[in-house]
Amino acid sequence: MVHDQRSALSTYVSSLLSAGRVVFAGGEAAKALGVPRGAFLDAAERLQKRGHLLNPRQDFYVIVPPQFATWGAPPPPWYIDALMKHESQPYYVGLLKAAELHGATHQAVMEFQVVTAKRLPKIRAGRNLIVFYYRKNMEAVAAGVAERKTDTGTMRVSDPALTALDLLRYPRAAGGLDNVATVLTDLAPSIDGDQLAALSAAAERPVVQRLGHLLDRLGQEGLTAPLHAALQARGGEAWTELDRKEAADPDFAPPPLERDSRWRVIVRRAPEIDE
Repeated sequence: MVHDQRSALSTYVSSLLSAGRVVFAGGEAAKALGVPRGAFLDAAERLQKRGHLLNPRQDFYVIVPPQFATWGAPPPPWYIDALMKHESQPYYVGLLKAAELHGATHQAVMEFQVVTAKRLPKIRAGRNLIVFYYRKNMEAVAAGVAERKTDTGTMRVSDPALTALDLLRYPRAAGGLDNVATVLTDLAPSIDGDQLAALSAAAERPVVQRLGHLLDRLGQEGLTAPLHAALQARGGEAWTELDRKEAADPDFAPPPLERDSRWRVIVRRAPEIDE
């Protein structure tokens, strides 16, 4: 009986793959197969042990096509949109992964980075690691997110302007200041200056100051002019550290190397950019 249920689920999974689907809900499958919930879970667990299925969230299953058997999972773009719909959460693929999608490829991205309005635990899916970063005001940056086609549908990805702001907003996720500066060298030509200025209203003032300083260093005056005007319109005169880690311990912080009066940024170490 168990073998029959597993065989029926295997057939069901194969039929979904043939139709171009790589995800399904457990309740949907149990209903389609006409089996009790417990019987479905037993059959699904056996297919998971054989490496044919993933269960990254309760009642959400990802099929592992044969060509990705050695990877243990299909690529996250194949199912991230369906996963976030299952979570009922707005999202966008962002940070280094978005920068990579926009052509910034200085370094391999080790995480598939997703920004969403709910704090979610990371997902290990075969060789892939999906990591979620929290943003409360998703609506405020909606204009900086666009749909991008994938092999199985679409996913939401931050535009270059929002990606640049996020790299400074989540510096640890971006690999530190040196890596951010390096990525910006590739990303800057794709950034729309007016969009960057408009989106900066949803970013913390220090984030905008640091980004403006770095873009000036990269000779991107066409981007920094509207960004600086938007910052000035917000008011406020507080100084900020370019790298907060450099000044974390006052007893060991190096003396300021530079004080950028335009952006009111204190630089204790110039960022190193990989060529």
